[in-house]
Amino acid sequence: MTDTPPAEPTDVVAAIREQNRGTLMERMGIEILEASASGAVGTMPVAGNTQPYGLLHGGASVVLAETLGSFAAMLHAGEERQAVGIEVGATHHRSALEGVVTGRATALHLGRTTASYEIVVEDSASRRVCTARLTCLLIDRRAG
Repeated sequence: MTDTPPAEPTDVVAAIREQNRGTLMERMGIEILEASASGAVGTMPVAGNTQPYGLLHGGASVVLAETLGSFAAMLHAGEERQAVGIEVGATHHRSALEGVVTGRATALHLGRTTASYEIVVEDSASRRVCTARLTCLLIDRRAG
């Protein structure tokens, strides 16, 4: 068995993009820019993710938030475990009508059995659109 160096951040991002082809993440246009156990950054277009009035759908902001927090929790969990979301909550501060929103997940707690993140979603003018919190349970991969 050979020791392999840890993956570079760009390798992690490339692997995330590859494994998510055909998923909700791809359909919503979510792009992961950075990912580590301590947090993740990603973007999502407003176009195609709106409610009937043309505003960014609140659920779309939550999908972006949960995606970013889940990927960070997955990296914290490591190869022997997987991260599964057990709680997500969000406050919507303002609407976005166009452009791209950016989400930044920041670790609040990186424990042995849980990981929690605060995710801030901002519009292209860096105004806060949504603040979310996600908690993931870290379970043994064999437990399914």
